[in-house]
Amino acid sequence: MSTVRAIHTIVDETHIEGGKQVDPPARIAVVLAAVENPWADKGFVQDLQPLIDEVAPQLGKLLSDRVVGALGTPVEAYGKAAIVGLDGEIEHGSGLIHTLKFGNHFRDAAQATTLLPAVEKRAAAGSTFDIPLKHVTDATIRSHHQTVEARMPDGPRANEIVIGLAAAAQGRPQARLAPLTSEQ
Repeated sequence: MSTVRAIHTIVDETHIEGGKQVDPPARIAVVLAAVENPWADKGFVQDLQPLIDEVAPQLGKLLSDRVVGALGTPVEAYGKAAIVGLDGEIEHGSGLIHTLKFGNHFRDAAQATTLLPAVEKRAAAGSTFDIPLKHVTDATIRSHHQTVEARMPDGPRANEIVIGLAAAAQGRPQARLAPLTSEQ
């Protein structure tokens, strides 16, 4: 596996939304790992697959175990993300997170069946990104369409990729939109 330099865990709880108590508090966990970009300093690499096969499954297992543990309750919504350091290509981050060898670890841990939503970009250390979240078994459930903002203050460094997973124990606090089926 690429060298993991740092792991950053965020747990957010919302107790009051719109002036009203949230019971139980809305809980979201995010785990970010700054890893060495396995293609850094190699120039343009046509075939990314060998290193995807080596690195992605290990990162998927590490991060899914940590984010589910940090959430501490069953996962109802989830998402993934990658920020590639300035010396890498966006395709490097995409290659690591857009493979079943990465995502299936989280899908299995969350007992999920839906597509794992994602975001990726190239940026300097400390950049923020919004990780999209969707319901784990039905992507049309509006209450679970949300994002969580995350950042690693010192990552990604130029030759790193920050890979992240996010999990929510519920939908948005005080969600009250009508189901999608009401508009069809």
